[in-house]
Amino acid sequence: MLTIVRGSLKASRSEHVNGPCTGEIWRDVLHQKNGTSASKNFFTPCARTHWHSHEGGQLLIVESGEGFVATADEVVRMGVGDIVWTPPNVRHWHGGSHDRSMLHLAFSFGDVNWQEAVSEESYEAARTAE
Repeated sequence: MLTIVRGSLKASRSEHVNGPCTGEIWRDVLHQKNGTSASKNFFTPCARTHWHSHEGGQLLIVESGEGFVATADEVVRMGVGDIVWTPPNVRHWHGGSHDRSMLHLAFSFGDVNWQEAVSEESYEAARTAE
């Protein structure tokens, strides 16, 4: 049997993220069950998550705008159509670029381990990412 979720304002569960983040982030939860979740996440310019990791990894698909995803060793600039896989238990952050917002789909597997905020110095260093 198919499950259909009709797109409409009534079906939207958009929420302002007040949790472990810097700046303004909005999230529409599409699915959340048994340790997996799927959501659309909108980051205003300069908004970003705190450092975190996912027990089973995370897949991001950029739908609009531009942003960054970073680990301790690498910073990558993401754009429309980019798909990023972060392996299980790899510490990372993601968010909008300095002058553009970003919307991405996020598929997360397992528990999330939230950590400290991304420093301004680390975020500013992302400007040079390709």
